[in-house]
Amino acid sequence: MINLGMETTRPSAAASSGTAEKAFSFLSKGWREVRDSAGADLKLMRARANSFKDLADRELENFLNSASAFSAPPLPPAEGAIAEIEFVKRIQPKLSEIRRAYSSPDFSRKVLEKWSPKATIRIDLSAIKNAIVSEADVAGGFLDFRIEGVQGRRKVRWKGWESEGEEEEKEWEPIRMLKTGLKEIERKSQSTDIFGNFAGSELVEKLKLSLRSISKEPQECKEILPLDLPELLAYFVKQSGPLFDQLGIRRDICDKMVEALCSKQKDYLVSHSLSASEESLPRNENINDELDLRIASVLQSTGHHYDGGLWNDAAKHESTDKKRHVAIVTTASLPWMTGTAVNPLFRAAYLARTAKQNVTLMVPWLCKSDQELVYPSSMTFNSPEEQEAYIRNWLEERVGFKADFKISFYPGKFAKERRSIIPAGDTSQFISRKEADIAILEEPEHLNWYHHGKRWTDTFNHVVGVVHTNYLEYIKREKNGAIQAFFVKHINNLIARAYCHKVLRLSAATQDLPKSVICNVHGVNPKFLKVGEKIAAERERGEQAFSKGAYFLGKMVWAKGYRELIDLLAKHKNDLEDFKLDIYGNGEDSHEVQSAARKLDLNLNFLKGRDHADDSLHGYKVFINPSVSDVLCTATAEALAMGKFVICTDHPSNDFFRSFPNCLTYKTTEDFVARVKEAMASEPQPLTPEERYHLSWEAATQRFMEYSELDKVLSSDSNVSREGANPKNILKKSVSMPNMSDMVDGGLAFAHYCLTGNEILRLATGAIPGSRDYDKQHCIDLHLLPPQVQNPVYGW
Repeated sequence: MINLGMETTRPSAAASSGTAEKAFSFLSKGWREVRDSAGADLKLMRARANSFKDLADRELENFLNSASAFSAPPLPPAEGAIAEIEFVKRIQPKLSEIRRAYSSPDFSRKVLEKWSPKATIRIDLSAIKNAIVSEADVAGGFLDFRIEGVQGRRKVRWKGWESEGEEEEKEWEPIRMLKTGLKEIERKSQSTDIFGNFAGSELVEKLKLSLRSISKEPQECKEILPLDLPELLAYFVKQSGPLFDQLGIRRDICDKMVEALCSKQKDYLVSHSLSASEESLPRNENINDELDLRIASVLQSTGHHYDGGLWNDAAKHESTDKKRHVAIVTTASLPWMTGTAVNPLFRAAYLARTAKQNVTLMVPWLCKSDQELVYPSSMTFNSPEEQEAYIRNWLEERVGFKADFKISFYPGKFAKERRSIIPAGDTSQFISRKEADIAILEEPEHLNWYHHGKRWTDTFNHVVGVVHTNYLEYIKREKNGAIQAFFVKHINNLIARAYCHKVLRLSAATQDLPKSVICNVHGVNPKFLKVGEKIAAERERGEQAFSKGAYFLGKMVWAKGYRELIDLLAKHKNDLEDFKLDIYGNGEDSHEVQSAARKLDLNLNFLKGRDHADDSLHGYKVFINPSVSDVLCTATAEALAMGKFVICTDHPSNDFFRSFPNCLTYKTTEDFVARVKEAMASEPQPLTPEERYHLSWEAATQRFMEYSELDKVLSSDSNVSREGANPKNILKKSVSMPNMSDMVDGGLAFAHYCLTGNEILRLATGAIPGSRDYDKQHCIDLHLLPPQVQNPVYGW
């Protein structure tokens, strides 16, 4: 019983009396059942004992009746008759005494006192032996008790009055008949006819349980005390961490609240949370762990088991073959040269290269009208097969091997205002049930802003989100950006918590999402590493590797660092009088950027955008990137791979590049000038093999497997338990505990499903009209059935 009060009050007399009467009634009923069962078993035992006694009486009576018919070995007529009569007379009182002893009423009681289910009845025949020996000596013979044979069986022989020259030894007939009778008694006593049913009787089992409960040590039956109010509040605060995090309350504040509630009772928790069988487990100094053990022990003592959550779908995918399935879902596709199109493509290729799992890359399919707006040079495709062929050719040209993975398309629509592709309909339904095992969501917030379908974590066994873009930084630059960023921040938190098991952030420049860790899981196109090796070889031969100065490459929009670049060059125009910079890029803000540069009379040369791997860019020595909106700039990694200097700001997005000697960071505008002069006056250092591997997709894939915990998930079949002997895990396994975090996540997913199902709310938040379902053109292009009213995802 859980005590919710601050003080303990004494129960009333009526309540105590009622409780006592119920307890007495329960004990009386149990004792009557045991008594009735014991009585029935004792009657059965008494009948079996009487049967055994009657059998013994009959055997002894037969023995006595046949005593007069005993015959001895051939003897002289007179002497043999006298010896036989005298022997029978002397042994008959002894046999009568034996008969009285075994026929007495106390015999069965003594047998039952000595007997247990696993014991055997042993009859002491020493008195018979002594009597027979004493009488045999008078008769002029002797008994030979000796061991014969490999089994060590005792042979009793009568020796004496042998014929002259005769070596034959014969067993005395009375002893032989006595032995035969006793063996028959022993055989029948061990048969199931007498005691077979007694061994498994209910009485024996009840007696065992009673003795076990009586003999328990006091520590083993120590009562686990109920929870008090501070413990309940502490556990509520601890489990409410996800909700507080969603409301913007820091996690360390929640931890301090839990510690304040439990600090005074830590010794109490330690002494009362574990039973005697668990006292040997090591104690954890963390108050949160102690609280978990305390709650688990109380639930275990009550026998409570929590079978599942309110929102969770217990049905999960089970692979029908030996290989696991990985589905990579992204928000863009080639020929759009953006990070969310290129990096997931490389990830799919290198995950499939290991051949340990089947890989499917899911990319959006755009109708022709949207293709013309998105893809460069108004490139279009008539069918998904045609676009798939283009993607594979582009990839194989760069990686140098044939990637064995599947490419699948889902319906998408292009949002002109946001310059991004929004999924149409429920994306998860385009993954077959047999392949719904592991999901990698590239840009999980983008994929799920308007997702109206089944929860990813209910469909897949393990869901990993990879955050590519710092959306909050872009939104803050818009009109009313601060207010929009506030709402988007909480929506992103909701999506990450509701739809992912693990979230990977490429750098600390992104929003601090729930369930997230920071790790760069992107690599560099192998083509750039080959360019770097080529330049290093030219420098070793004494050839001039870099014939050009500095450049900048990126999509020409203000948010990509063009504003910061123009401000830096304008402020230090005199300090960098002879410095010339070439800029490669196309974009919506091209005209405005070029106009601003001309007004300030900056020494900038604007050129058409091109692929960073183009031969015309190999001769540049310095790459300048002042952007602070990037999460992890792909162009920076590519420039380092080609052996160039990189000048970038001291920003979390560039933390991964700090370890490279050719990366020059600056904090102030004066530092920027110093880094430019340093780079222009010196030569970059060649990359070491370790640095090249650190930039490669092989290393990126290895980091991804580790930080996403995908290596543990994929090897879960061969390693059944990875938790070791952690006492906390052992105790948690013994009793299921309700997890408020799971309940909060499920509730958020349900709320998001309800909100995204309303077309008015979707349009108010910037969704594309009609994007809740795919349209007829998608049905024609992707050979889909017309969208129908689906069964509710969340049933009641």
